Amino acid sequence: MIFRESGKIIVQGSVTIDNVVLLTQEGIALFDDQPLTIDLEKVSAVDSTIVSMLLEWLRATRKHTHKLQVINMPESLTSLIQLYGVAELIPIPLSPVTDPGNP
Repeated sequence: MIFRESGKIIVQGSVTIDNVVLLTQEGIALFDDQPLTIDLEKVSAVDSTIVSMLLEWLRATRKHTHKLQVINMPESLTSLIQLYGVAELIPIPLSPVTDPGNP
């Protein structure tokens, strides 16, 4: 499932080979000429096809000359991005820094 809430596109559930084409198309249909944030916090499962979806979304946003930011990436996705060597294309958000003296 994918929907837009203000300037944020929220992806829920699984992003796998079974549904990635549909999610990619539905996501692009939600794009406009404004900067967008993709929120993956509610994604429950991924496979390597999510990387291709994000790359396709980045390509689509470049046509509109605006930025796309991805937040709340599942750890499995950050691992895939690093494994495939595409971190320069799909930036991995930094984890919040915690102060060891202030948990």
